[in-house]
This record gives sequence, C-alpha cells and structure tokens, in this order.
Amino acid sequence: MPELKIPPESLSALKNFNFLPNEARVRLPVVCALFSRSASSIWRDIKAGRLPAPIKIGPRATAWVVGDLRKALARAEG
Repeated sequence: MPELKIPPESLSALKNFNFLPNEARVRLPVVCALFSRSASSIWRDIKAGRLPAPIKIGPRATAWVVGDLRKALARAEG
C-alpha cells in the first residue's frame, strides 16, 4: 500500500485527535490516516455501512464528526 500523504493542516487534527471534542469535525485525510485506508476504501466502507457517513460542510466539502469516528474505531478494535 502506498504511504499516506497527510496535508499539514490535517496533521494537527490527527496528532490531537484524542483531545478533540466529540462535536469537532475532521476531513478525509484524517479519516484515511485513522483507519489506515485509502480514500476509495473509506468511501467503500461508508457505502457498506462499516464507517459513518460524513456531513456536508459546503458545496464540495464533507467532514466527519469526531464522536462518530471514535465509535467506529471502538467497534473496529473490539
């Protein structure tokens, strides 16, 4: 698998993920890094119901709610 490239603005959110409030939102590069999956795999997992769907934050932008991602991570680990 190719190395994940995380933009600098997403790197901070990833490093501080455990300290973010559940209501915070993160973009796709952070979700890819959290689950160690490519963007296409993330979208496939959403369609299959394995990951939570993002919310629209703009006409061409989506983000995931941190609390929803924490629940998905807990299910994946346990």
